[in-house]
Amino acid sequence: MNLTLLLIGLAVALSLAMTFAWAVVVRTGQSGWIDAIWSFAVGLAGVVGALYPLDDAAWMPRQLLAAALVAFWSLRLGLHIAGRNLRGGDDPRYAWLRQEWGDDYRRQLLLFLQIQAVCALVLVFAVTVAARNPEPMLRFGDALGVLLLVIAVLGEGASDRQLERFRRNPANRGRVCDTGLWGRSRHPNYFFEVLGWFAYVAIAIEPAGGYGIGWAAFAGPALMYWLLVYVSGVPPLEAHMLRARGDAFRAYQARVNVFWPSLRPAPPSL
Repeated sequence: MNLTLLLIGLAVALSLAMTFAWAVVVRTGQSGWIDAIWSFAVGLAGVVGALYPLDDAAWMPRQLLAAALVAFWSLRLGLHIAGRNLRGGDDPRYAWLRQEWGDDYRRQLLLFLQIQAVCALVLVFAVTVAARNPEPMLRFGDALGVLLLVIAVLGEGASDRQLERFRRNPANRGRVCDTGLWGRSRHPNYFFEVLGWFAYVAIAIEPAGGYGIGWAAFAGPALMYWLLVYVSGVPPLEAHMLRARGDAFRAYQARVNVFWPSLRPAPPSL
């Protein structure tokens, strides 16, 4: 099998996975399962993209490295979101879409999730390109990729735990979390998510220029940044927070960067 056929197969699999996510949401009414299923689907497809044998190409240790990294990311994020869903509640972003789409919600959601499948394929392509770098020996770029991914996963996990602890404290009811990493960025979890996709850029790029397609791995972090900052992450989530927290969140917006973490934490709210 060549790379084109592999990507077509992965595209079909991702489309089916997101169709399954749609069916789960329609049946349960819990839209949070979408992101959990998406995370697991990207991880599994990334592992297949990294390890599946192509034509007569020799197997490379870098394939196992890329597969391990995307599996590590996928399991951490997917299990975190799944655990959150098991505790109940609904994702406010999708809840807002349900209101906006009204009676056409099911059809619109199915189309929306197929767009998510396309985005997932771009990320899987970045993993696949990194895994197929033909440089025979592991090198500095591979070590840098591991470091970036580990920092990203640990940072995103720390962000999630800090937010959960804040929400569990009854004294914080109605307040906006501005402690820890959330005092340096309004969306530190999104920042670390984007950072993690630069791991595959570091692995894929061959500075000497012998692997031109490796530069395509930049599509991963570029797409994730665009989606999280301008499309499906920051805009709907901040709109929800403004409705739910009002002036408290407006004050938070004025004090804390939206995405890039500041070197110093913002002053605490009064």
